[in-house]
Amino acid sequence: MAGVYKLEIKESSTELKNLLRDPKTASDKERVQLLYLLKSQQATPLQQAAELLGRHRVTIQTWARMYRQGGLEQLLTHKPASGAPSTLPPWAEEKLKQRLEQPKGFESYEEIRQWLASNLGIEAAYKTVHKWVYYRLKASPKVVRPRSEQQDQAQLETYKKNWQRTWRC
Repeated sequence: MAGVYKLEIKESSTELKNLLRDPKTASDKERVQLLYLLKSQQATPLQQAAELLGRHRVTIQTWARMYRQGGLEQLLTHKPASGAPSTLPPWAEEKLKQRLEQPKGFESYEEIRQWLASNLGIEAAYKTVHKWVYYRLKASPKVVRPRSEQQDQAQLETYKKNWQRTWRC
């Protein structure tokens, strides 16, 4: 019969049930769930298991092949996420963080970008610098704006006390 995939599951259904209780990741839980469904015969063909798990049939077949080749250990191993290497190395991130903590900050993200290029030799796009500073380092390039020396302190204190009342309707 076409589409029938025989898989010998070595673990007992109670072992698999125990593994389902505390998986390391959601993906691990789905993979163990596949074995549990097949072992307890709640899903006999892989197509039915795929429908129950909400995964594509090819994904389920890949998981079954992984289990057949290396058992539970191979099924639960994950490839490290690949991706582009970071444009800002850890040492540069640390120097930027230290520079952002200084009282004299940066005027803009463009100024940060220029500082990275001139002091650290790192060419980075404006968007990249913004992402690193704002989202990753949780910092802001803004500096404290100058205050007038003629400012009346008593008037400022009165405003601070009453500013909420002025905005209420």
